[in-house]
Amino acid sequence: MKAFYVYMITNRSRVVLYTGVTNRLMRRVSQHQNAETKGFTKTCNVNLLVYYGRFNDPRDAIAREKEIKGWRRAKKNALVETLNPNWADLSPTLFQHTRVIPNEVRDLT
Repeated sequence: MKAFYVYMITNRSRVVLYTGVTNRLMRRVSQHQNAETKGFTKTCNVNLLVYYGRFNDPRDAIAREKEIKGWRRAKKNALVETLNPNWADLSPTLFQHTRVIPNEVRDLT
């Protein structure tokens, strides 16, 4: 079953909070972090993943994204803080299982 994600990313100073939807969260976060897409998020250096939610139906994910985008900033902040009170970058948890194994270790397996 395919997963769909609503995510929020911010910049280092937390001035900007961007909400998006995707079916490939790791790829999308990587694009933001590497400034691969032109536009608002690249201009504002928005690259820290602070919230994401998973959905099985794309319509539910899109509806949630639209709902969040309609909120005032204080309500968006409160959502982030319910799951991520320190506003830590959550992307390392997404990428931890994709680490490259050094050659020395690989040769032993």
